[in-house]
Amino acid sequence: MTKMKRSFLSAFFIAANLSVSAAATAKEDSSTQSFGLVYQGALTQNLQGQVNIHAVTYQLNGLDIAANIYTPAGYDPRKKYPAIVIAHPNGGVKEQVAGLYAQRLAGLGYITIAADAAYQGASGGTPRNVDKPQFRIEDIHGMADFISQFPGVDVTELGLLGICGGGGYSLKAAQTDKRFKSVATLSMFNSGLVRRNGFLDSQLSTIQQRLTEASQARAQEAAGGEVLYVGDAKLTDEQIAKLPFELYREGFEYYGKTHAHPNSTFRYTQSSLLYLMNFDAASTMELINQPLLMMAGSKADTLNMSQDAFAKAVNAKDKELFLIEGATHIQTYWMPDYVDQVVNKLSEFYRKTL
Repeated sequence: MTKMKRSFLSAFFIAANLSVSAAATAKEDSSTQSFGLVYQGALTQNLQGQVNIHAVTYQLNGLDIAANIYTPAGYDPRKKYPAIVIAHPNGGVKEQVAGLYAQRLAGLGYITIAADAAYQGASGGTPRNVDKPQFRIEDIHGMADFISQFPGVDVTELGLLGICGGGGYSLKAAQTDKRFKSVATLSMFNSGLVRRNGFLDSQLSTIQQRLTEASQARAQEAAGGEVLYVGDAKLTDEQIAKLPFELYREGFEYYGKTHAHPNSTFRYTQSSLLYLMNFDAASTMELINQPLLMMAGSKADTLNMSQDAFAKAVNAKDKELFLIEGATHIQTYWMPDYVDQVVNKLSEFYRKTL
């Protein structure tokens, strides 16, 4: 049974050799009552003949990875189904927006997997909340490894969906992992760009200072000292209202109030900045030759990140940038009208490309 290590939500502060085991070694949670899901319309129990959820753990590079697998209504392990790997946002967990889209896509006939990133959520790894791009990309490869061995999965029909920061990491994973036959992102967030320059270039003047502080934090860790974190601020409602970006204001509401989950936190180790600040999700986009769908809200203050990566995907097949009219970044995570638009577009996309 997946062991959940609870850590209370901090803040959505300043935006912030593979060894996967065979399916036979996975441990499934037989619970049918409480899955910890916090999105609207979430499953509360597994009922025969309907979409079901299977909580599993598997090994990735010596760490326990906690994942939820959703199977379609009438699932028969003797049959073959297309499958979708879903990567969650920065600081998010599988029980939030990644689970919402995993459940909705399972309702369309796909087997889906949403896993907590290594060092985050209910997955293993210490120190907690390490946020290195190479680990997050490896998480996606690892989900592909595991779901490919799940009974009923057709490995020739494997798709990828990345949300927010998971979208940026999905672009990088798909550049080299051609098991993914088609790639979609929602509200893609270029974590490296933002950690380096600040959101909308708001921290350009402190780049070298923050790199020095991150270097010192790593030295302190290596010497056995205290692990330092970024993004641990706790703000009042009044302070949230004064934040300069809509992404932050709505992010506090989503992660801190309406869809809060005890395993979700936006803090990350300060030493992670050594790896985040020279990462760029939109680099080497020419390596993507699969069909590509990038979706973003027309009012999202992160829209430019999707536009930039999309323009660089010169070899992608049948690529499309789909705007969700009127939506902000966070609204694509939960607002029913926008979620329905995303699901309908994904249905069309995967039906055509898988």
